[in-house]
Amino acid sequence: MKKSKGVISLLLVTVLTGLLVFTTVVGFGSGHIGAAKNIKLGLDLAGGVSITYQAKGDKPSEKEMSDTVYKLQKRVEQYSTEAGVYQEGDDRISIEIPGVTDANKVLEELGKPGSLKFQDAEGKVVLDGTDVKSATAQIQEDRSGNKKNMVSLEMTKEGRKKFADATQKNLGKPIAIVYDGQVISSPTVNSAITNGQAVIEGDFTYEEAEELASTIRIGGLRVELEEINSSVVGAQLGEEAISTSLLAGGIGLAIIFVFMCVVYLLPGLASSIALCIYTGMILVLLNAFDITLTLPGIAGIILGIGMAVDANVIIFARVKEELAAGRNVKTALKKGFQKALSAIVDGNVTTLIAALVLGLKGTGSVKGFAQTLALGIVVSMFTALVVTRIIIFALYAVGLRSEKLYGVQKERKTINFLGKRKVCFIISIALVLSGFVAMGVHKSQKNDILNYSLEFKGGTATNVTFNEDYSIKELDAKVTPVIEKVTGDKNVQMQKVKGTKQVVVKTQVLDLKKREALNKSLVDQFKVDAKKITYNNISSTVSSEMRRDAIIAVLIATVCMLIYIWLRFKDFRFASSAILALLHDVLVVLAFYAIARISVGNTFIACMLTIVGYSINATIVIFDRIREELKTGSRKDTIEEVVNRSITHTLTRSVYTSFTTFVMVAVLYVLGVSSVKEFAAPLMVGVIVGAYSSVCITGALWYVMKKKISKK
Repeated sequence: MKKSKGVISLLLVTVLTGLLVFTTVVGFGSGHIGAAKNIKLGLDLAGGVSITYQAKGDKPSEKEMSDTVYKLQKRVEQYSTEAGVYQEGDDRISIEIPGVTDANKVLEELGKPGSLKFQDAEGKVVLDGTDVKSATAQIQEDRSGNKKNMVSLEMTKEGRKKFADATQKNLGKPIAIVYDGQVISSPTVNSAITNGQAVIEGDFTYEEAEELASTIRIGGLRVELEEINSSVVGAQLGEEAISTSLLAGGIGLAIIFVFMCVVYLLPGLASSIALCIYTGMILVLLNAFDITLTLPGIAGIILGIGMAVDANVIIFARVKEELAAGRNVKTALKKGFQKALSAIVDGNVTTLIAALVLGLKGTGSVKGFAQTLALGIVVSMFTALVVTRIIIFALYAVGLRSEKLYGVQKERKTINFLGKRKVCFIISIALVLSGFVAMGVHKSQKNDILNYSLEFKGGTATNVTFNEDYSIKELDAKVTPVIEKVTGDKNVQMQKVKGTKQVVVKTQVLDLKKREALNKSLVDQFKVDAKKITYNNISSTVSSEMRRDAIIAVLIATVCMLIYIWLRFKDFRFASSAILALLHDVLVVLAFYAIARISVGNTFIACMLTIVGYSINATIVIFDRIREELKTGSRKDTIEEVVNRSITHTLTRSVYTSFTTFVMVAVLYVLGVSSVKEFAAPLMVGVIVGAYSSVCITGALWYVMKKKISKK
């Protein structure tokens, strides 16, 4: 790169950085706010709409209510991946949708959950709404280029046979779709449909097609519902959670910038500028893709920052090695980027595969986490491989060429990690078993094996009308400690009903004795009218179906990662040892949850997924070096020497990346509110365990498999 091009590149980077700062913080002009302030926030961070439905007619069965909750959950995800649906009492269902302030609009768009039937010309019911798996509006173009609006239907496994029989018997006749006693469509059967897929054609607009599809979808519920209450609720965590998280992020980034500049000198400065651009791009893209940001989403961003730093650490560690080998600065820079490429690509692609599978197959917070993680991975690869490269070569072009500005790797003595493998294996087994022992102890004491929060176990919703209009911050400071003391629940959730003095308090299940004690405390300390305190049992927001979906998504993601690593490294032992190390990290963090009795809720899922992404990325870096050493090393080297040398050469990367990620989470823990602390603590443990396993376990596992298992 010529000097003139270097100057132009630096100017462009400066302009881009300034533009991103202006876009995310200041805004585009009068009447507009920055993209950072315009990001959709979840119910936990910003509040939203709460709607309560009640079942009509006879009391529904437990299975019918569970099925209805799950179907409504899938339906409200059109508004936000973080929308929550849970059962309240025996016959009520509550829906909470973040980032929405117009309850009437939601009710209108969501439709009135009622009864849907398909009837033949004699009025006989041939199938009902529960037999419909999905209904979507579509636009189809014929050969002449004319566009037609239609509704595409897909039947369930049970509905497929019913639909085949009905269409066979009613060829050339209409089958009426009846919703709450009214015919909403009466399409004529043109042919027998045996594959369970059909389209409804007609002379209607796309909006009319969408309305018909929406009505069919909402009519597919097993239980008929009627709306009994809707309101706008405030954030569960309050504004303080947002402000402290932002402050923590700013402080964490500042510490990382200083650290990178001290350790890597000029390249560290380049990576810090690239990290600023990364952060700005993430905020803009969150806004552009309309992604709802919640506490689990913040985990995805933190992991993305960790991976962005990691890519730079890998590159500049390589640059230092090349300088130590006698290369000039320009050659060392080129070789550094070239040799780091495979580790960065494999590590990021492996994690991206997991994110994409979780995004497609997961629900709720799993999907929200996957979206932010996938976005972070793509942007981090771009900033590391493109932006950082442009900056560092531009700085070189303008005259900053002294070796002293780039640092030279000191000669490192190979550490015998494999010599301590038995000790490390024993420590790991002990850590994993400690969790199962703790769970057994809890069970013997007739407690839950883990401290399940109301998201997993259900609980009690207490509606209180105070005499004062408390803010969430005041509620956290004054009311929460009182409720925690009476109920013994350290994971109390509060929501304000906007425009009123009502507060909905969600806790673990309260028996009659605790309800009476809570009533007395609220009356004595806050002069609340006891008649204005009501209680309802609520189901878990993470239904059994959602748990099943999450488990299936994780299993599919694991298999996909296994296959990718196997294909890329051409050795199943690399893949299997990587998955074993990943399982080790998850089980150790699970042990921490069991021993410390950290609340297991929605953030638990996000925490575990973060550790999966972090662990696999760290493992890939070491395996990439082993692969390289096997190709380029001396034939006289033993496998043990290759593994020890590979771990030693990547040790700096493992320590530095773990440190920078740990700093981000630790600052979040120190400054965060109680619920944020419960989220950050296991993440810190996960970062430490991930660093330990990548250095002490992964290479040793591969070595043992290499020695014990034949190549066949």
